[in-house]
Amino acid sequence: MFRLSADVCVYLHRDPIDFRCGINSLAILVEQSMGLNPMARAVYAFCNRSRNRVKFLLYDRSGFLLVLKRLEEDRFFWPKGDEAILTLTTEQLHWLLDGIDLAAVRRHPERFYRSMG
Repeated sequence: MFRLSADVCVYLHRDPIDFRCGINSLAILVEQSMGLNPMARAVYAFCNRSRNRVKFLLYDRSGFLLVLKRLEEDRFFWPKGDEAILTLTTEQLHWLLDGIDLAAVRRHPERFYRSMG
């Protein structure tokens, strides 16, 4: 099972990419198109046009890692929006991989109280 620690930043590239891209092409895309450092402690997520494959690029102290997940019959619920890059938590990324539509998920609001009585 693929699990990331909670302190890793996740950046989701909204537009589909050419899935022939390898590590070097994705690192250049992260740096030039997304304006981010591909060697930062982060995961960069990409999808194909049909939304049945995702790729993750991450750097771990000694080199890059490229992870691919392919769905046989379903599609990923890739978040929609205007901005080109979306920042997610690792928990949201795991939800996305599990087939959960992030737009449909709503948490309880965070409450701050001044006293207990």
